[in-house]
Amino acid sequence: MANHKSSKKAIRSSAKKRLLNRYQHVTTRNMVKKLRTTTDHAMAVELFKSVSSALDKLAKRNIIHKNKASNNKSKLARLVNGLKAATA
Repeated sequence: MANHKSSKKAIRSSAKKRLLNRYQHVTTRNMVKKLRTTTDHAMAVELFKSVSSALDKLAKRNIIHKNKASNNKSKLARLVNGLKAATA
């Protein structure tokens, strides 16, 4: 157990940050799942904009690694472009 005032505060603040980080990570994962299941190209383009923005924010805040964000965005972009080819 923490004995110093500063270490007790650090435990409290890290718990709050962890909760917020987990919420943001789960929310972004759900957005990615929604994008993967969509079949409409126009809707996929709109979703892709918001998902890529969310992934960039997570990478900027070190919630996920920047390369993981880039890899996810690349795969999702290929998926969206594939929907365009399938509908045409």
